[in-house]
Amino acid sequence: MKHYDITIVGAGIIGTATAMSILNKKKLSLSIVETEKEPALHQTGNNSGVIHSGLYYKPGSLKAQNCINGRNKLYDFCKKNYIKFEQCSKLVVATNSDEIIALNELERRGKANGLKGLKRVGKNEIKEYEPNVNGIEGLYVPETGIVDYKQVTNKYVEKIINNGGKLFTKNKFQRLILKNNHLIVQTNKMEFTTNILINCGGLYSDRVASICGVDPEIKIIPFRGEYYELVNNKTTLVKNLIYPVPDPQFPFLGVHFTRMINGGVEAGPNAVLALKREGYSLKDFSVTDISEMFTYPGFWKMAAKHYKIELYELYRSFSKKAFVKALNKLIPSLIENDIVRTGSGVRAQALDRNGKLIDDFFIKETHKTIHVLNAPSPAATASLSIGEYISNLALKKIE
Repeated sequence: MKHYDITIVGAGIIGTATAMSILNKKKLSLSIVETEKEPALHQTGNNSGVIHSGLYYKPGSLKAQNCINGRNKLYDFCKKNYIKFEQCSKLVVATNSDEIIALNELERRGKANGLKGLKRVGKNEIKEYEPNVNGIEGLYVPETGIVDYKQVTNKYVEKIINNGGKLFTKNKFQRLILKNNHLIVQTNKMEFTTNILINCGGLYSDRVASICGVDPEIKIIPFRGEYYELVNNKTTLVKNLIYPVPDPQFPFLGVHFTRMINGGVEAGPNAVLALKREGYSLKDFSVTDISEMFTYPGFWKMAAKHYKIELYELYRSFSKKAFVKALNKLIPSLIENDIVRTGSGVRAQALDRNGKLIDDFFIKETHKTIHVLNAPSPAATASLSIGEYISNLALKKIE
């Protein structure tokens, strides 16, 4: 039976960054098993492509530490590997006085996290950066950028293969057996042994953990983020990135405008509860996924707390008029004919049994396994830093 020192489940940006980091540090045998036909088809390949600065995150949290470190590493990686990117800046805009307290907190966090060039701007300065934006105060964040994360992931994979790693696509992880101090990995197509297994299963990370005999302590709840795109003759309404002040009670950033690295401007995403883990449209549903959600006690506790927000998100999903109304807070001149519906992504949001939406990274270990159970935004930005962190955990187990 074929043997690998380390096996990673999932070829998204976190799984591949981890594999690349391991092979950069030590020559050993490594395999990645991926259900899909190619890497980065889910969360990695369906986000807005923003390189986050580290503005939003609680100082000292894993998110803050890894975002700052990872952002700098990512910029360097893109430069060295000729990956197209742009450090274009963004503007976070308060549109009414009720948002000033939250804007103050963002400024405090940004400064505590060491952001360079962070600048508070008034109404007139907002117009200098973004002439079409309506706002009373804002934060100018120059360290934010844009990139194509699928391209980044493909470069990670190239380096993994060049360093002797193996990627097995169309291989769904199904079972893990401990035998003679080795782990036996079974997929739908093959069987092999490994010393260490790393779960980077994203939307299915809790199920992978359970298959491995580990209590994940959380349930993955899928939230669909739907996007519109500005029509060609309206892209000049947006110069760079424009964000609202986020609701501090909800771990999403609100609908915003993002200039994309390959051209065009996206508007969104919202955050709609999906009825399937790969629920990219309103028509998608899974009896298994719905049953798991609805029988999980934390789900109903979350629903009781956030039902008004989620009903509004669902309404906005059906109503283009409501979506445009939300965007009008930032750009009042935008009308329905200025945008067209485009793609969507699904965010794997970890929820604990008490109904709390887990906001920080959550990693759980056993003697021979590592489980990345929550890696929300800014995971893509922080991928090189998170990958290095996980690789260190794995190599300690090898030693």
